[in-house]
Amino acid sequence: MGITRFATMPDGSTLAPLNAFKHHQTKLARAQRKLAKKKKGSQNWKTQKQLISRLHHKIADARKDLQHKASTMLSKNHAMIVPEDLKVRNMSVSAKGSQEIPGRNVRIKAGLNPTILGQGWFEFRQQLAYKQACQDGELVLVDPKYTSQQCPHCDHRHRDNRKTQANFTCVECGFTENVDVVGAMNVLARDTA
Repeated sequence: MGITRFATMPDGSTLAPLNAFKHHQTKLARAQRKLAKKKKGSQNWKTQKQLISRLHHKIADARKDLQHKASTMLSKNHAMIVPEDLKVRNMSVSAKGSQEIPGRNVRIKAGLNPTILGQGWFEFRQQLAYKQACQDGELVLVDPKYTSQQCPHCDHRHRDNRKTQANFTCVECGFTENVDVVGAMNVLARDTA
């Protein structure tokens, strides 16, 4: 699972993210500003509230559609699916902090959290689980620690292997690949080990 790619398989194939919230974000913000200017309880206020509600439903329906299509495709084509056991709640916790202990990387987390939550990783995993059960398949969750820092060829693990967010280059053997593909290869290798 990832931000720039919704899901990456060990063979390098990917599923593109939808980011429905990002597509409708400006329209939603404009509609909410209009609502704030209207008198609460008036007919215009109720009409604007319904418009905002429809936008939220549109975003949720688009997300559910992607999750259902992707999980159905994966469960029909694979007898065993091995995703990372990501703790979505921990990943999306606010970095704001308090006055005594201010948060770090608040701006980065403010952009990252809606993206993680907007893709619905946990719901996608739930759908994979029940669809694999219906297909008599297997869903094996793997610990995600160091999956993007360990080389799948020589098993050398170091933080310098991943200098950028997208590229992986092993400092030991020189293996180069996309970080998401390396993570998918390591996840699959951990399950088969």
